[in-house]
Amino acid sequence: MIKQRIIYNGSYFSRKPNGISVVSRELAKSINPNLMTLLAPFSDNQSNFHKIPENLSPDYGLYSHARRLFWNQFHLGNYLKKASDSILFSPLPEAPIFRGVKSVVLVHDLLPLRIPYLTPLLPYHICYVPIVLKNASKILCNSSATAKEVHDKLNISHKKIEIIKLGFNRGTLRPLNRVKENFFLIIARHTPHKNIPRILKAFYNLKRFNKSIKDLRLKIVGQYDKRYTPSYKKLCSSLEIDNYCDWIYWVSENEKLELLNSCQALIIASLWEGFGLPALEAMACGTLVVASNRGALPEVLDCNGILIDPENISSIESGMKRALDNKLLSEKLRKTGPLIAKKFCWNNTAKQIEEIISGI
Repeated sequence: MIKQRIIYNGSYFSRKPNGISVVSRELAKSINPNLMTLLAPFSDNQSNFHKIPENLSPDYGLYSHARRLFWNQFHLGNYLKKASDSILFSPLPEAPIFRGVKSVVLVHDLLPLRIPYLTPLLPYHICYVPIVLKNASKILCNSSATAKEVHDKLNISHKKIEIIKLGFNRGTLRPLNRVKENFFLIIARHTPHKNIPRILKAFYNLKRFNKSIKDLRLKIVGQYDKRYTPSYKKLCSSLEIDNYCDWIYWVSENEKLELLNSCQALIIASLWEGFGLPALEAMACGTLVVASNRGALPEVLDCNGILIDPENISSIESGMKRALDNKLLSEKLRKTGPLIAKKFCWNNTAKQIEEIISGI
């Protein structure tokens, strides 16, 4: 039995969830509600729910990050001081600093330290996150690759780090046995490490040298980003593939289910991933994944799928071509993908977190 009550930091909840916000909401639904008080802008019918301001959510843009950090330091800090027998669980590396509170935080990756690029959030990643991790009672990592990053880059003891497996929405993501349509799928934010320009160039080369697949399309699902999306679309135009690229800025869970089941393959050519949730979701649907050989993606795929070098356009192109040509591999993964994905379960993740907290 957990001695301390868990105070769950749900400030990153989003009404259009992706990535960290998906993990935040799914774990909140899976942790035993009798052990937890949820602080969040809204609730998925959890008991012991305490409402916090809606504008802390990433739905409210860049300024929501500043508001959330202020709330973390002061409002959340004061709340935890009053609940002195409790421990904070945060599904992202955010917690009050210099307040002497007990915390368990989940780290998804240290990408901004590995691949820094100019963004208003760079000081957050370089200064704030390392302090949060050094102050934490335990650090949870979503893969061995992320755990190694935390140890190597921040010099944090292995004794403080625990590796947990994430999960996926089993009620929504499943094989539908759809006839495969003539398109590749990308599910990714429009940020540099997602490597979208190289994917576009590889797609152009694939179509240019293989006239038989001239109708092949690329569907890119990810939120519009005014810093990067215009240049990506401009590249499409210069390559004369804009008529074959569909930019989709958000999809519902049901729309994502249909896309994952009907695409030829999911393409994840990231320069680095701390986990790669879309890869797991694609496997759960029995869909082939063409994935980067960097970070945690080989770990998640477990030798299933096609690995490519994300810095090599020819390698990405070759992976796409193999996905189209190797029908035996695609058929094999229709059967084995869902079996592999079953190893990842939110309820198991939640139980593991409860056990870790009970030992603090």
